[in-house]
Amino acid sequence: MPDPTPCTPPVAPGAPPRLALRAREAARALAISERLLWTLTNRGEIPCVRLGRCVTYPVDTLRELLAEKAKGGRHDRPT
Repeated sequence: MPDPTPCTPPVAPGAPPRLALRAREAARALAISERLLWTLTNRGEIPCVRLGRCVTYPVDTLRELLAEKAKGGRHDRPT
């Protein structure tokens, strides 16, 4: 039986740090729904990296995005 998540990096002790997250993991890390994550991705507001059929979200990019949004505060929201 093939692994259903072949693109998910290992998380075993001593494994290298994760460079990217799958959609479900990225949504959980951002505390948003997967549906909102896909909507924001399709709008180009959250960048992703496609590796074959896998859609991944670089951890460093997500951190930078959050830092940028935090600086913008409430003014960053659409009116």
